[in-house]
Amino acid sequence: MALHLGRLSASSCWRAAQGGRGGLCARPRRGAAARICRAPGAAGTEQCRGLGHIPTGGGPRLGTGLTTALAGLAGLAGLAAAAFGHLERAEMVPKSSGALRPSSGRPEEEEDELTRRCSCFMAPPVTDLRELRGRPSDMKTKMELLILETQAQVCQALAQVDGGARFSVDRWERKEGGGGISCVLQDGHVFEKAGVSISVVHGNLSEEAAKQMRSRGKILKTADGKLPFSAMGVSSVIHPKNPHAPTIHFNYRYFEVEEADGNKQWWFGGGCDLTPTYLNQEDAVHFHRTLKEACDQHGPDLYPKFKKWCDDYFFIVHRGERRGIGGIFFDDLDSPSKEEVFRFVQSCAQAVVPSYIPLVKKHHDESFTPQEKLWQQLRRGRYVEFNLLYDRGTKFGLFTPGSRIESILMSLPLTARWEYMHSPPENSKEAEILEVLRHPRDWVH
Repeated sequence: MALHLGRLSASSCWRAAQGGRGGLCARPRRGAAARICRAPGAAGTEQCRGLGHIPTGGGPRLGTGLTTALAGLAGLAGLAAAAFGHLERAEMVPKSSGALRPSSGRPEEEEDELTRRCSCFMAPPVTDLRELRGRPSDMKTKMELLILETQAQVCQALAQVDGGARFSVDRWERKEGGGGISCVLQDGHVFEKAGVSISVVHGNLSEEAAKQMRSRGKILKTADGKLPFSAMGVSSVIHPKNPHAPTIHFNYRYFEVEEADGNKQWWFGGGCDLTPTYLNQEDAVHFHRTLKEACDQHGPDLYPKFKKWCDDYFFIVHRGERRGIGGIFFDDLDSPSKEEVFRFVQSCAQAVVPSYIPLVKKHHDESFTPQEKLWQQLRRGRYVEFNLLYDRGTKFGLFTPGSRIESILMSLPLTARWEYMHSPPENSKEAEILEVLRHPRDWVH
């Protein structure tokens, strides 16, 4: 059911503030503490291999694709929309009655805290609040709240920059378990298309999914052919109209599988990368430096390792070039501890707005020529080629029965172009960006 609402005044739980680099920051209101989402000190006694440990046996595994695919699984219900400086919210009664009301037996202050935090989201959590309150220290609770906060933070920043565009907010359900929230802005003043989606799903892995995991080195013990799993993540692709404003993609996810003997395997994955139409050295340095600062909080070796992984992953093989100028990419992070990896992912998610919003604000009003717009359309054609031919998440989703195709293809731009044998003039701005896409650079040293 689609809901069309008039604007409401800006929620007091969001404050627009100028960050250290002029970035727009969305902050929870005073009193909306992040106790449940914030990880406690490092826990666990497993062997420490270091946060940047890359498992042997090849590159990223199924975790990359599965959460993206699951973000497109069936079900749909309309909710709110966002506009400049305002969030339009729908009053709704979740299917699980009383989900936003404090349950008995717990301190009212604790109940109010979670309710206040949820009031800042684009929609209520996928998981019933009573269940979230019952397991505040569980990683599934922490990660669900983190991705909801990230979604709201990014949507708020985008709406303020766009100056009037409306987000459609679709809340969907998956009959096998869980659901998601897709927020999409189309044909705005600044953004041609911007999507920020979250998914929180659970159930039993299909035999195909389990087979793919085993082929990538996962040793999974099933009971009667069943393999229970939980997966959740936030994923976004943002395409501005102006060819001088870059496209960004980010995705952060958590995956958990329970084996027949009760043992649970878990891992995190994600990344953030920039795809400019034209090279701007200052923008590239700002973007990569912001991501490096987030990584460096958790170890000096993480950024260079995950930067190279990003350059390698987003390679369009048949073109011999990268999709963009990179960023960071990682998968299957399962050490040194669950809490430490979560804190790393949290730092990366919090870096999205300050790494990107200043670039859009800087360029969205710049003049451009028809030739520059044409080059943007041609580069978007490359974006489409990578997503449909090489991206494991897109491919997995398209071949999974019951997938929600609209969510899977949310990453594609509204418009793109292909021309036969197009080649930019030598020493042109177009040739400059191609050189960088063919030979990645170190932007922070």
